[in-house]
Amino acid sequence: MKIVFMGTPEFAVPCLRALAESEHETAAVFTQPDKPKGRGYKLIPTPVKAAAEEYGIPVYQPLSLRKGDDAEQAMRILNDIAPDLIAVTAYGQILPKEILELPKYGCVNIHASLLPKYRGAAPINWVLLNGEKVTGVTSMQMSEGLDTGDMLIKESVDIGENETYSELYSRLSVIGGRVLMETVNGLEQGTLIPEKQDDSLSCYSPMIKKEMSSLDFSRTAEELHNIIRGVTGFTVMGGKRLKVFSSEISHDIARGEAGTIADAGIFAVNCGDGVIIFNEIQLEGGKRMKTADFLRGRKLIKGEKLG
Repeated sequence: MKIVFMGTPEFAVPCLRALAESEHETAAVFTQPDKPKGRGYKLIPTPVKAAAEEYGIPVYQPLSLRKGDDAEQAMRILNDIAPDLIAVTAYGQILPKEILELPKYGCVNIHASLLPKYRGAAPINWVLLNGEKVTGVTSMQMSEGLDTGDMLIKESVDIGENETYSELYSRLSVIGGRVLMETVNGLEQGTLIPEKQDDSLSCYSPMIKKEMSSLDFSRTAEELHNIIRGVTGFTVMGGKRLKVFSSEISHDIARGEAGTIADAGIFAVNCGDGVIIFNEIQLEGGKRMKTADFLRGRKLIKGEKLG
């Protein structure tokens, strides 16, 4: 099968590698344009572009697939390639109808949730923010709606009690590559039975906003724990911004006034209904580190106020 792959971030790389190392032909890769980063604003290739270049796969980076000269050129390229299938994973652009209808087997998308739940841009963040216990990856036949196409294959996984966004992201990306190959082979063999999504069971996962990371210690320990897991938490300590990357809920420490240090030896903080322990942090001006390492150089005081 001749396949065009469309994807951009690190999450999509296992899908591309699975295709490139399979018996199928990966004829081209479409990814977002390079972006400037760092002090020198040097253009950095997307993770998918970097991986595609390892395999010698032609890479195209149109600004848009829907309008302008770039869209017209992209359509000409795709018509010349005449792919049997277009596989999409976190590409970051909406495909127009003429592209969706171009390949023999249509376009398939790998989505990081168990559809129809958590359609949209940030499903991994939102399953953690909402304290879900199970998530997974779904492959679907793409349609003009947002993640509304018929489902093809699902693979579910349990979410760890203290699992963070980056950890779940990595796990699901690997599963995504496996699900994509099962989908491609199933389409070619004609063994897949598309399943329509039940819109009444759907929910949306919008883009994450910075203010969502703020830790309000009047909230429950579980809510704060899920914020830290899902989007990285932040508060203020001694006039400096404190980022919190991982945490756990304590069931043993007696609760005091919300927002104060409950146990200075392990960086435990009082919340609205209990106590949360910070396991990995970064104080403004310092490095990200395990709390145990941080506490070797900084003594906390029980009752000290955060926020």
